[in-house]
Amino acid sequence: MNLIETYPVSLKEPMETKKKDLLRVFVYGGILSPSDLLGIMEISEMCGNKYVLFGSRQDIMFPINDIDKKIVEESFDKLKIDYEISEENVYQNIVSSYAAVNIMDTTSWVKEDTYYYIIDSFDYRPKLKINIVDPAQSLVPLFTGELNFVASKEDKYWYLYIRNGSKNNSVEAWPKLIYGQDISKVSKAIEEVLLKNPFLTVEEIYIKLQNSIRINSKKVEEKLKYPESFFPYYEGLNAMPNNLYWLGLYWRNNEFAIDFLSAASRLCQDTMIGKISITPWKSFIIKGIKMSDRIRWDKLMGKFGINMRHSSLELNWHLPVLDKEALDLKRFLVRELDQQDISTHGLTFTVKIAKEMLLFTSVVIEKNLELSSGSESIYNILYAKDFNANNSEYFTYAQGVKKEIIPTLLIELSKIYFRQLNPEKDIITGKGKKKNINLESLSYQCTNCLTIYDKKFGDPVANISPGTPFEKLPDHYRCHVCESGKEYFRPVIEY
Repeated sequence: MNLIETYPVSLKEPMETKKKDLLRVFVYGGILSPSDLLGIMEISEMCGNKYVLFGSRQDIMFPINDIDKKIVEESFDKLKIDYEISEENVYQNIVSSYAAVNIMDTTSWVKEDTYYYIIDSFDYRPKLKINIVDPAQSLVPLFTGELNFVASKEDKYWYLYIRNGSKNNSVEAWPKLIYGQDISKVSKAIEEVLLKNPFLTVEEIYIKLQNSIRINSKKVEEKLKYPESFFPYYEGLNAMPNNLYWLGLYWRNNEFAIDFLSAASRLCQDTMIGKISITPWKSFIIKGIKMSDRIRWDKLMGKFGINMRHSSLELNWHLPVLDKEALDLKRFLVRELDQQDISTHGLTFTVKIAKEMLLFTSVVIEKNLELSSGSESIYNILYAKDFNANNSEYFTYAQGVKKEIIPTLLIELSKIYFRQLNPEKDIITGKGKKKNINLESLSYQCTNCLTIYDKKFGDPVANISPGTPFEKLPDHYRCHVCESGKEYFRPVIEY
């Protein structure tokens, strides 16, 4: 039986559990040790659960059911891990792009230790949402916090962008770069100011803090350039530097089996893996798996019937936690788009049912609460400026449409997205600017997981020797990361 495809029976019909009944575990930076994850699983199991949920802010959630809250409190005190019942909604998690280090492009000076030092410097529990992110990666969105620290090109210095919910979630830039070790100090000071007066501008906050705290800062020499937000393939067992591997796992219904997570935690301990990461896409990543331990992970996946190869169309969705309507709509749309054999590579989607929900995807399917009735839901289709999920500006593509029409509209939007990409790089269609190109000199990139095939290095995993052009690869050649065929590779051209 594949656990991913089944519904749990232990959470007292979890789809009927309300968010206010959930306990949120604050996994700061999305980073936790295997022993801490094991302890959290034991507490959840003690509450009568067999499954836990992941939140979009890298937190872990589960209902406490009828258990005495004092017992839960004592258990978390022993672990020294912060938590909160969701209905209290006082404190917030710190989100970071730690999970992206060593598995995708990152800024050269931003390492795993960089996140450790900054997060460890927090000596208070934040009440504002804080993001600490690298703009070179695309796994973790940049501006979903209220205080968004974004790595600059200057070693150890960060941009700060403040998102103000009192001003339509507009994002304003702090006038100077902030030194990494001052992020905690700055966050605490800004929080104290904003909680008293949420309508202040960034300039007003900056003036207030100039005389109250000492901050190591630098002049902003270059504005942050919003990176293209191509969605990465974050699932499966994949290669890392130094003959290591990383494992990404995703549950279609966001209900992660405690038995499996506990077993994975123990295997991490046995194989000397020190950290586990949670992503905003309700998945988790284990980095640093030795080649000699691959077989043990393969056996664990097989024992629990884990599916590690969902299509990219399945992975690039953001859904609210415990929202059956959103989950059902996503299943319908994925099924319809898959039958049409349409590529949505590079796009991300949100299903927005509730009125208040922060958006961080390129396309949004939003329930029109005014036009919907009890028997029929009506939707609007939105898309981000330039289809870049890092932009907070969204445009309406269609209004007041029924569910059955949405797949056709998404297909149209996908075609518009691909057309607006730089035509100079499109040698497949022959459209756009022409350039004489030696095809045998090109590198090729898998469009599903973004792995590069470079002629200079060949593919040692597939026994392809260095110097072999892509055109000379055998017809049965497959990507060594996601096993996609040659037809999924596209040339990489520099202009």
